[in-house]
This record gives sequence, C-alpha cells and structure tokens, in this order.
Amino acid sequence: MRNMTKKLALMISLTLTTFACNAQWYEAQGHASIDRSTVEIARTKAMENALKKALLVAGASVSSIQQVVNGLLTQDQLSIRASGSVNSIELIDEIHSNNMISVTIRADIFPQEKKCFALDFKKSILLTKSHLKYREQANIGNIYQLDSATIRLLNKKLQSQSNYSASKALLKSSTQFSRLNASFNEEKIKQLSISLADTTDSQYILFSEINDISFEQQRSNSWKVWEQGTYPRNFDFTLYLYSGVNGELIWQENYQNTDIWDFNKRKSIDVNSTIFWQSKYGNMISSLLDRMVSDIDENIMCEPSEGKILQVKGNQIMINLGRHHGVKVGDEFTLLHSNNFTNTQGKTYAGYNVSPFKVKVTKVTKQSATAATIDNSLLGNIQINDLAVRY
Repeated sequence: MRNMTKKLALMISLTLTTFACNAQWYEAQGHASIDRSTVEIARTKAMENALKKALLVAGASVSSIQQVVNGLLTQDQLSIRASGSVNSIELIDEIHSNNMISVTIRADIFPQEKKCFALDFKKSILLTKSHLKYREQANIGNIYQLDSATIRLLNKKLQSQSNYSASKALLKSSTQFSRLNASFNEEKIKQLSISLADTTDSQYILFSEINDISFEQQRSNSWKVWEQGTYPRNFDFTLYLYSGVNGELIWQENYQNTDIWDFNKRKSIDVNSTIFWQSKYGNMISSLLDRMVSDIDENIMCEPSEGKILQVKGNQIMINLGRHHGVKVGDEFTLLHSNNFTNTQGKTYAGYNVSPFKVKVTKVTKQSATAATIDNSLLGNIQINDLAVRY
C-alpha cells in the first residue's frame, strides 16, 4: 500500500541566539493530519520536515533524515551538502486539535557561509491549465475537466498552505506547452514562459501534464463475487517550473499513485464537486497536491526574489513586487541591467550586469513598491524591465 500520508504545510520562524562556537537556534513549526496515520507517524513526519526546513533556511541542502526512533529525532544523521552541522534537536511543543498535530522543534545548527536572505519574500507563480495527454482515458466518469479542476485545487492549496509563493491560475484557455514539450522545442517554451510572465507579473510559470488516468485490469474486490467490481485508477502527473525572467526550466517532478474508483463506471462525475474530492480517488489526488505544495516551497524558498522595474525616475524606481509578496519599507534590493544575447545557433540567453546601485524601499502597495538609491545618486543606465533582486 502506497504511503497516503499528507505532506505538511510548514510555517518557519527564525530565532537566532548567539552562543559558543557561533551556533544558532532555528525554530520550526509543523502541522500534520492524523486521519490516515498514527500519532507517532504524524509526529515523526512533522519533525522530519521541520528539521529539513530549518536546515534549508540555514543554507544546507538536505537529502534525507536517516534515523528516527519512537517518533523522536535522536541523532543528527543527515545527508547534508554543506559545511554546517546539527548540534542538538529539541521538541519544545506539541498540540493536538481536530485530528491535527502541531509540533515545534528547535534545532541548534552551526552557521553556514550562505544564508537564505530571500526567505521573507513570496515568489509570484502563475499556474497554467494542465494538459490531459490521453483524453480517451477520461471517458469513464466523463472527467474531461480534471485538467482544470486539479490546477484549481492546487492553486487553492498554495494560497492557503504555502509560505513562499503567491500563486494565481490561468484556466480559461490552454497554452502550447505540451505541444512544444512533445517536440522538445525548448526555445519556444522559453519564449512562452517569458511572455506569460510579462503579461501576468509573475516570477515563475508552472506547467503540468496529466500522463495517465487509466484503470488497472485487476479488480480490487475480486474475492467478493457477489459485489459489483471496483477497480483501481491511476493518476500520473508531472510539474514543470520555469523562470519567467529567462525562460529556463528550474525544476520538474513526477507524481503518481493509484486508488479505488468508487463510482459506477457508467455515471458522469463532476470533478469540481465535493463528492468527487471526498472519494478515495479524489482524496488520493488531494494528498499528491499537498506533496506538490511542499515541494514547490522547498524549491523556491531560497531562490532570489526578482522584481521587474516598471518605472525609472531620477533616483527612484517602481517594481512589480509589493506587500502581497512580503516587501516592506526599508528592504534593500540589488539592481541588474538586462544584457541578453543570441548565440550562433540562434538561441537566446538572458544575461545581466550587476549595477553598482542599491535601492531601499520607501513606499509599498499590495502589488508594487517604490525604492530610491541609498546615496540619492541618479540611476544612470537602469531601464524599464531591468531587475531588482533580493538574494
């Protein structure tokens, strides 16, 4: 039986206390559902992920947590591609409420050379309508709208669970991504990503494909010959995250699982209904979407927050990042001047020259911010569509 434990929506808060050898305390809080797990498993998952997030914030790259005993992390046996290490881990709080468990851990981590300074900012992500590769597989249940329904729910989960993204969905029309992806037309995908980012003020573009929703041949209740047969149905889904600044592929991942289709095969099912999402099959997809939210957060949390310059006036600029993305008065940004180039094969690459100017935010609205040079000097060759970056 495949692991159906829901991924955790984690909120990370950072508490730094200096002590001997310059180690620092990182505090992480995790929440997990106990519906499909024992308390011990839910607690373990919360603590593992909380420690992983704390290490990522500290600048480490963690691949696995090796040893868990009785639901408590007892050793710092982790695979870490960094120079830092974990000195100790403490479980400092645990709360149970409405089939949910909330734990707070505190990890004593030696500092890394590189810190995650972009952690406080949310990155804007545009979710595009998914593509159902084999539409004939949707005949049973008449679930042709699963492509948009899945992205609609993913967008809702990102908005409610993600700590590092500000998402929006484009569902009224499909993009050309799947056709371009099938023909390995990377250059056109780059252009598509940049174009969508420009028109929607997004830092990232998320494309997706539903690869398989077929039924397995072996019925799940074959021994109950007096009952109507129930059959497992597959769900195979791939995410592609592209940079809206240069159109390059940042990350991709495949998710797949199988569960019972507990509806009559002749009945049409509304994939936007509560009945569908509370079914075994709908719950399975929802659990995969929870994993996706966690994985998206992990892959963008320490990426630079990049805002496009919308206006240049004297020593001031306006950028397309605002309060909605976590920007505050007093935040400082580095300016990058666009310097794109094309190679001899006709491929376009995004290049940037680091400007000597740094700016500090003086005014913030929900979707934009105004910033001025720290020394009041004029901005020289900085132009509209150049970048303001927070590393």
